[in-house]
Amino acid sequence: MTAVNVHDLHYLNDVQWEYHGCMMLGDKGYLNAEIQQNLFDVTNITLEVPYRLNQKNWRPPTWVYKKFRKRIETLFSQLNDQFMMIRNYAKQPTGVFTKTVAKIAALTVLQYVNFVNHRQICQVKYALI
Repeated sequence: MTAVNVHDLHYLNDVQWEYHGCMMLGDKGYLNAEIQQNLFDVTNITLEVPYRLNQKNWRPPTWVYKKFRKRIETLFSQLNDQFMMIRNYAKQPTGVFTKTVAKIAALTVLQYVNFVNHRQICQVKYALI
């Protein structure tokens, strides 16, 4: 996740020094063939980005991409709706950080409870019932 004032493509310059040999999922803001190729050449990171419908090389996204993308979107939706991540009345940056970490930790614990009980991980609303 990047700050609001940082363009998505500039974030990839920082990533190439932290990660190696993995696959990253990106949205359509990362559609840049040169940067994708450079990222793969330098760090062996594959950047999966869905094509736009009007592109020449359009192909439907793979099922793996759709599965992970759905899980990520579900988590963001849960953090926003159930844990009210957007609503944060903290006055100082440490308060914002503390509340954000607490909400992510709560979501992680509920996912773990579902995992232990052999339920679907993303259905955290009724995990404790």
